[in-house]
Amino acid sequence: MDRQTRMYDNFDKIEQRTIEEILNIVYDALEERGYNAIDQMVGYILSGDPSYITSHNNARNIIGHIERDDLVEELIKSYLNK
Repeated sequence: MDRQTRMYDNFDKIEQRTIEEILNIVYDALEERGYNAIDQMVGYILSGDPSYITSHNNARNIIGHIERDDLVEELIKSYLNK
């Protein structure tokens, strides 16, 4: 399998993940790097600056596939349903 094919396979896998799965992946990557994951994720959501998210385990690329307003919408829905 060439590099281009692997890129498309990875993109398809990212697109199939739920927002919850993506947030968990990003959270884990930030924690592994020693960051305060919640603070970093809030910074990203509020500012849109991708440098808040580590590139470790491809977390920055993965979270970049979701619109920030969709993230906020999902978080509010989840909070209100619990």
